[in-house]
Amino acid sequence: MTSLVKTAIATVCGLLLLVGGMWLGGHPEKLPGPARDLLVDDDRALRAEIVDSIEDNFYKKTDEADIRESSLKGIVDGLDDQFSHYLTPEEAVQFEQSVQGEFEGVGMNVEEDRRGLRVIRVFEGSPAEKAGIKQGDFITAVDGKSLAGVSSDVATTRIKGEAGTKVKLEVVDPDEGTPRTIELIRAKIEVPVAEGRIRQIGGSKYGVVALTTFSDGAHGKLRQEVDRLLEDGAEGIVLDLRGNGGGLLSEAVLVSSQFVEDGLITYTKGRTRQRREFEAEGDAIDGDIPVVVLVDRGSASASEIVTGALRDTERATVVGTRTFGKGVFQEVETLSNGGVLDITVGEYFLPSGENIGKKGVVPTVKASDDPDTDRDEALPKALRTLAAKAAAP
Repeated sequence: MTSLVKTAIATVCGLLLLVGGMWLGGHPEKLPGPARDLLVDDDRALRAEIVDSIEDNFYKKTDEADIRESSLKGIVDGLDDQFSHYLTPEEAVQFEQSVQGEFEGVGMNVEEDRRGLRVIRVFEGSPAEKAGIKQGDFITAVDGKSLAGVSSDVATTRIKGEAGTKVKLEVVDPDEGTPRTIELIRAKIEVPVAEGRIRQIGGSKYGVVALTTFSDGAHGKLRQEVDRLLEDGAEGIVLDLRGNGGGLLSEAVLVSSQFVEDGLITYTKGRTRQRREFEAEGDAIDGDIPVVVLVDRGSASASEIVTGALRDTERATVVGTRTFGKGVFQEVETLSNGGVLDITVGEYFLPSGENIGKKGVVPTVKASDDPDTDRDEALPKALRTLAAKAAAP
């Protein structure tokens, strides 16, 4: 699990120190040693008292391990931040797999919604597609447990699981409004990180590369697709980040570096973190090749770093709708029980100095796709914008 100690993207409003399941609220580090030890002992005693009372008096049989895991989640939930959370050892395994770009689950990309999860993409041939789940549907419960108010990271870990096992999803079609329960058998899903294709406009070729996640190694797969399209005669590139909810900060910098040769990509700072600058890594494609970035409300965190960096360096024109607006980052720490503390420790800023938290990146050219049609209405506008850039003197 040591590979989990990587910088990821998310949001937060405060900071928590979790040690051995205890919450050190306020500033206990300023207390003298004996007083601090007494506070810890009192906390342990109170927790034991509550657990004993539940086991003796609660009207249903309980599992002490479940109570302990719930109490750990409750500590982080006390931050009132939907993006900071504790993951159980089982959930941590699924989280690690998603960072590596593959997982065992039902095969769909989702975004957080007050009702649970909104489906933004269903992978071809996946259990989700075979069950009739489609873009725009809402997942409101997993195995009978509501997802309302649950963070997307935690909600998706409930859906994921060992290939061959079953999971029940409550699905709501927004047009019909009536929930239906679907039982799916999980499978090993290999996320198609980058997919490129050639599109023609007015006799000219242009490349479109959809990047679905910022998992480990995503920048390399993106570059392979971009190079292939340029070799096939593409005169410009549309980087499609629609529905890309982010991933690793390091990958955001490396993806930006495929288009920006040098200069600042982003910088971070936090209450206990000094300012840290991330520069382009070099070896970018030819700067004369026009680039358009296509985004929507599902484009978040790492996607927004890339979009903002390419916009602020005047390397690309942004087309689409306003992005999600996640302007802070997390660090992931493996705990002694095998669980994970996924907690935000600071904010990130675009080259211009802007933090896009809650605001998102506003496109220069507005374009949106209608989920109720089979057509892609936003991509043609992105391609026309790219063609105009290529034709400009």
